[in-house]
Amino acid sequence: MPTKLRIAALACLSFAIAACATRPDATAAPTVLLVSVDGLRPADITAENMPALHALGATGVRAAGMRPSYPSLTFPNHYAMVTGLRPDRHGIVHNAMSDAALGKFRTSDDVAVGTSGWWDGTPVWVSVQRAGLRAAAMFWPGTEAAVQSTRPWQWRPYRDDMRAVDSVAQVVEWMREPARDRPRFVVMYLDQVDEASHAHGPDSREAAAARREVDEAIAGMLRELRRIGRLPTTNLVVVSDHGFDTVPAGQAIRTTDMAPADVAEAISDGQVIGFAPLPGKAADAERALLGRHARYECWRKAELPARWHYGTHPRVPAIVCQMDPGWDALWPAKYDWRRQHETGRTRGSHGYDPDLPQMRASFIAGGPAFRERVELPVFDNVDVYPLLMRLLRLPAEPNDGDIGPLLPALQDAP
Repeated sequence: MPTKLRIAALACLSFAIAACATRPDATAAPTVLLVSVDGLRPADITAENMPALHALGATGVRAAGMRPSYPSLTFPNHYAMVTGLRPDRHGIVHNAMSDAALGKFRTSDDVAVGTSGWWDGTPVWVSVQRAGLRAAAMFWPGTEAAVQSTRPWQWRPYRDDMRAVDSVAQVVEWMREPARDRPRFVVMYLDQVDEASHAHGPDSREAAAARREVDEAIAGMLRELRRIGRLPTTNLVVVSDHGFDTVPAGQAIRTTDMAPADVAEAISDGQVIGFAPLPGKAADAERALLGRHARYECWRKAELPARWHYGTHPRVPAIVCQMDPGWDALWPAKYDWRRQHETGRTRGSHGYDPDLPQMRASFIAGGPAFRERVELPVFDNVDVYPLLMRLLRLPAEPNDGDIGPLLPALQDAP
């Protein structure tokens, strides 16, 4: 099929084309379906690269980008979007953290990820369940823990080998439920683009293939939702958590080159590195770290730039260093492993200053609640939370978001 005809056919999947949908289930209130494509940059959603998502954005709502919360990492930002709280308030201050009572947190640690004490705030699914409705989750950070003693009606523990099409199949099964049993809120997390972009760089063939995989899976989901009559009663919101930058081969340093291990412990590595000075070594750590360096800059936690809204939570270490774009700082073992196994390979990273254009996340939406052909300017990702609660007709908890930037996209807004 010629490209233009293929794009036109895919456009029929959008919520704006009523003729392409079967008759809706009149007894059902709209379901809110929130999909995250981890690491998807707005510029990559083109008619050639991702025709299904591009068609949705062209006929529905799309934004020039979303500004991630600081730090621009996966777990802090996914939880920010569903609580409306910035990481400094919801407690997931990094992908790697330390807590005096809870110990260490790593995203690869199933026990830590499933421990409710790490997760503050009230995520959308908790409000939905407490309202007597159902929420379902396919791999969203936070859904593996009983936050405030509440879990989604259905949830799945994260698997890094899950194909996008298989995740979609599970979501469609939940959406097949009759109106009385169907979830009112569904979240789905897709990691394929992030994984390929980290390993090979965001502009690699592998990353492009991952974007195609995700786009085809979403196209298939929309076809199936249309076939079973669920599409007209679904408000779909597609987001990402951050953008990506290219890290050329060799552009990494050891955390111990920043501060010796006998002076301070690096609680995290990557692009936002938190250091905890060892007992009696605070002055030595500050001499080694504070200020501007060749590839990074460091601050006391209370003196971080105000625009980052970060540095008051007890889990934020005493000294925080921000790497420059295109550079990583790695724990020594990880640095040595990369030097041995990835010599000469371009990679990709995020976690840089959220105000950088390359860190912008994606936002596309469509459904009965949304207007057609709306383009929004860049807004903060905590604004997603009040939007979700408005779509669900539930009261929002206190939050850092502002629905104002999103009102032009809504049918019921003045």
